Amino acid sequence: MGAHTPRSKTEITGGTHVARQHDSAHKHVTGSADYIDDMPEPAGTLHAYLGLTDRAHARITALDLDAVRAAEGVVAVLTGADVPGVNDISPTGRDDEPVLATDTVLFHGQPVFAVIAETRDLARRAAKRAVISYEDLPHITDVRAAIEANYPLVTDPLKLERGDIAAGLSAAPRRLQGEMRIGGQDHFYLEGHIAMAIPGEDDEVTVWSSTQHPSEVQHMVAHALGTVSNAVTVQIRRMGGGFGGKETQANQFAAIAAIAAKKLNRAVKIRPDRDDDMIITGKRHDFVVDYDVGFDDSGKIHALDATFAARCGFSSDLSGAVTDRALFHADNCYYFEDVRLTSKPMMTNTVSNTAFRGFGGPQGMLGGERVIEEVAYALGRDPLEIRKANFYGGPGRDLTPYHQTVEDNIIERVVDELETSSDYQARRAEIIDFNENSPVIRRGIALTPVKFGISFTATWFNQAGALVHVYQDGSIHLNHGGTEMGQGLNTKVAQVLADEFQVDLDTIRITATTTGKVPNTSATAASSGTDLNGMAVANAAQQIKTRLVAFAAEKFNIPEDQVEFEPNHVRVGNELMPFGDFIKLAYQERVQLSAAGFYKTPDIHWDRAAGKGRPFYYFAYGAAVSEVSIDTLTGEYQVDRVDVLHDTGRSLNPALDIGQIEGAFVQGMGWLTTEELWWDDKGRLRTHAPSTYKIPLASDRPKIFNVKLADWAENREPTVRRSKAVGEPPFMLPISVLEALGMAVASIADYKVSPRLDAPATPERVLMAVERLKAMADEQPAENSES
Repeated sequence: MGAHTPRSKTEITGGTHVARQHDSAHKHVTGSADYIDDMPEPAGTLHAYLGLTDRAHARITALDLDAVRAAEGVVAVLTGADVPGVNDISPTGRDDEPVLATDTVLFHGQPVFAVIAETRDLARRAAKRAVISYEDLPHITDVRAAIEANYPLVTDPLKLERGDIAAGLSAAPRRLQGEMRIGGQDHFYLEGHIAMAIPGEDDEVTVWSSTQHPSEVQHMVAHALGTVSNAVTVQIRRMGGGFGGKETQANQFAAIAAIAAKKLNRAVKIRPDRDDDMIITGKRHDFVVDYDVGFDDSGKIHALDATFAARCGFSSDLSGAVTDRALFHADNCYYFEDVRLTSKPMMTNTVSNTAFRGFGGPQGMLGGERVIEEVAYALGRDPLEIRKANFYGGPGRDLTPYHQTVEDNIIERVVDELETSSDYQARRAEIIDFNENSPVIRRGIALTPVKFGISFTATWFNQAGALVHVYQDGSIHLNHGGTEMGQGLNTKVAQVLADEFQVDLDTIRITATTTGKVPNTSATAASSGTDLNGMAVANAAQQIKTRLVAFAAEKFNIPEDQVEFEPNHVRVGNELMPFGDFIKLAYQERVQLSAAGFYKTPDIHWDRAAGKGRPFYYFAYGAAVSEVSIDTLTGEYQVDRVDVLHDTGRSLNPALDIGQIEGAFVQGMGWLTTEELWWDDKGRLRTHAPSTYKIPLASDRPKIFNVKLADWAENREPTVRRSKAVGEPPFMLPISVLEALGMAVASIADYKVSPRLDAPATPERVLMAVERLKAMADEQPAENSES
């Protein structure tokens, strides 16, 4: 009965596959959405602020906090010695990430103490009064420098290999090598990190945390307090953005608030300034990619050997999983006959880098796309031709470097449709003509594809729980393990529940995510929030519906197949009962109207040691065409037009999905063009505020921005309503912007030289690339005359 299809879905203001506004959209616009800093504070709430170190690498020889303790309003000062449990919040259990540093400083700005005061301002002022003495040690912030200095790896590297790479490279008719530097990125969420802890009886504490992973915060707080998980309840209604930056990085703030709250038996809140937030929290990993590729005159790649080295920071955090994931996506849409991909997660004296939308996938994919671009320029061909020549195909050309067969490949259709709808070929020809006659402004265009695997590669994270209560008046309470950070997860999951019961969307109330209702949740990450939680909610609803059907069949003495859920009603035989009346009757007959739902992703497995398995349940596909103009005198540029065709399967909510694609594109464009992290020679992050770190503005969006869903697509796997994930896959679509900039630069040397633009392609880097190619073009006639 749970799979019954109603006669008409259009009669309910809910359900799936229809556009519905975000459940909190009106609150976001009016400013009435409550975040943690908007919550009424309990009487006597104290405020914490972190004291930061002033060295990139040093031993602490003296820590004088007397002036801090004596400052106005200060109630307590905490150091690592005050952590009652274990002074570690490492998400991997490697014991390499202290709540508060003690003897050794490993990055500039590492927290070493916390001030607890009557107001936030007093705590902040007091923290500046500390006197810390150091013995300086050598420090390294750059990936390549870390490799050359033989700095340690922060976690075990991964190697993916298929075929005979040495033989493949040797036998290839053509071969080239190169390097690409890929910059990091700050999450720059609108709501910074924040936590508020309220002490309870015995060892209990309730923590409100701006986190994507409530269960991990629960475990880390318990770990730091020296207690067990059932003593800690973590809650979060919504975040003002996360993007991966709140998957593990919330641990420290929650732990400090909880430790102080239990020590002082008062509520404690902590919220760093934006500058401190950017200094002490992890970023997207910087990468250096070294590649050696063998190919033939048709552009077909025979062999690829590539190493992906990453700036991981001072501790492991999630760097192992991130650098693994980079390798999983280096192939993108392409079959390489012989391939070897190796990760190199390097320790550096910088803040520990962490999850960020795409989780290493964007860096891996960008490295693979650079290889395609190199082959294209070496052969004097349109990079799109090289892409098509290397697409995954049928048997014999469908096995990934991690030995998963690509069974749902639709990239050729996606690219062909976009190439036609965007008029790519005619526009490219027109741009080439324009560049021949334009001395200053040069234009470029590029079409790049995306294939993105969906699932956590840590298989045990691919599970979710949900709790559904149907009250006797027919209203429904929904709680699940996912977290809402603006992406519309709650709306989609509520749509699934409305569809199951065939009720209006406003019948359902979604409550704050809490570890007290749904335990052992996975992080809302890896684009799996809707896939996992939507299926768990559907499971809970189906349990309740099964009981209701059995009850009605018995009470009215009819077959179960004559009990049907229809829009806001239940049909029992020939009688159509309002949903609320039917539920009231079931309640009076003592039918259980509550269920805990559960879901685990099927048919996935991964053997990391062997580098083989089926880590992804399915792939999401997309493609983008981007057109740009650059000023060759200044390096400045603009994005003139973007066309996107993206696969979301049978979209649960087209409006939210298009919003996710547009937002991902602009955020990815920022990563590849304007957002630059820069450390000085003392190891200090200098781009730590809006004044020095440039995220895209509204004026930076493409002047023409066409986004369309591949509405013919349907997930071949039985995901929630045959939809596909949309959080991370579109983030890589703006690789087309970087390559369009590359084409514009390459026009300086008649497209005969690979522009080799590193990311981010800031105006300075574009200008330097233009000047480099101008110099090469100027030298060419002299070489020809000598020959």
